[in-house]
Amino acid sequence: MSLLAPKVTLRHPVAEMPKVMHRRGWWLVIMGLLLPGSAQIAAGNRKLGRFGLVTTFIMWGIALLALLLWFVNRGLLLTIVGNGIAMLGIEIIVIAYGIIWLVIGFDTLRLTKLVKIRGAGKWSVAVAALVAIIVPVGAAGYVASLLDASRGFINDVFQASGPTQDPINGHYTFMLLGADSGEDREGLRPDSIAVVTVNAETGAATMVGIPRNLMNVPFPEDSPMASHWPNGFNCAGADCMINAAYTYGMANPDLYPDAEENNSDPGLEATRDAVQGVTGLEIQYYVVIDMQGFADLVDALGGVKIDVEKRVPIGITGGPVEAWIEPGEQVMDGYTALWYARSRADSSDYDRMERQRQVMEAVIKQFTPQTLLTSYNGLAEAGKDFVQTDIPQSMIGYLTDLADKTRVLPMENLELVPPLILSEDPDFELARSEVAEAMERAYQNSLPSESPTDGE
Repeated sequence: MSLLAPKVTLRHPVAEMPKVMHRRGWWLVIMGLLLPGSAQIAAGNRKLGRFGLVTTFIMWGIALLALLLWFVNRGLLLTIVGNGIAMLGIEIIVIAYGIIWLVIGFDTLRLTKLVKIRGAGKWSVAVAALVAIIVPVGAAGYVASLLDASRGFINDVFQASGPTQDPINGHYTFMLLGADSGEDREGLRPDSIAVVTVNAETGAATMVGIPRNLMNVPFPEDSPMASHWPNGFNCAGADCMINAAYTYGMANPDLYPDAEENNSDPGLEATRDAVQGVTGLEIQYYVVIDMQGFADLVDALGGVKIDVEKRVPIGITGGPVEAWIEPGEQVMDGYTALWYARSRADSSDYDRMERQRQVMEAVIKQFTPQTLLTSYNGLAEAGKDFVQTDIPQSMIGYLTDLADKTRVLPMENLELVPPLILSEDPDFELARSEVAEAMERAYQNSLPSESPTDGE
């Protein structure tokens, strides 16, 4: 006779006893959380359930594919997510899935039939169901906001178009310009000039500091500047220091008629040619770092930790000292870090170069995953006003992957300053030789150390 007894299912009236309904409610919530749509398949609208399951499986497939690419071809994955259009598509998918989860979640809450659950069990099921809705939907909203900030940053900063480029002589080389375009400045004349060259195989990086007051800078033979200055940038005074190449280029835009098409300007191209003449390296990309935007970036990071060796005044040369940055390890806000990097009072240009490098290294060290997760929106917003570059979006993935290698290696630093290189009478052959030797040291330091074999 027992074989003829009706089965108790999630829809059967017998299942509506209080204790059974309590257990039923918990099972539906757990099913909906682990596999959205399964609760509807079991006890609700099967059409909605199938839709939820299909979209869930699609999201799982995308996540597994991304995980596979992370281990197999990280550069390709970063190239995809580093493209503004692709990122918009991902953002739409995340928002859509968040909405689907919201709809299915509330439908699951309806299916629990809270009115048929008595006592505290009713509230435990209700709270669990709401948590199962709010947490995933909130996570989707947060991810969408990160994607939106990233897309805005990428589209605003990486405006150059074009295909990927191969390394030159095994290296990618970048010109970094620190521009101080505050309200008291006219034009962009670079305050600091550096070159970073990265070995495309190992990630070994060399940073070359170039003083802004370097004189008689030569230009490559094929440079438009060479036609005006065949013997180098050899006029007298500040008008022909290397950082004045920017001003000269902007005053003679006909020298670089295609600059704007390449997301550059004649001043940047003239400076690029000058830096190539000094280092002997072909500069593939430029990065302009605006010091005013830099202060916002530091604030978005929550400050930077710097070990100050010598007290530095906050104040302009010849003016009153507002305050002092004292020796010792300090966590500087944007205002203080900006003055530490730019202060000329009671220090030389070469001291400033060293401090600027120190601040840049401190900022790089603080770009940790924890900082990015907690402050990404602020960092992306600050970055829009902080960086200008001609790096195309097509290179973001590969260069980001290469940067991961660089971050764990010691960076070789070379400063082309006295007594090695005299700014008024520079030996450019010596400068190029020192650059080549520094790059070789960086490469050798990036190679795995070989342990001596037994018996040697």
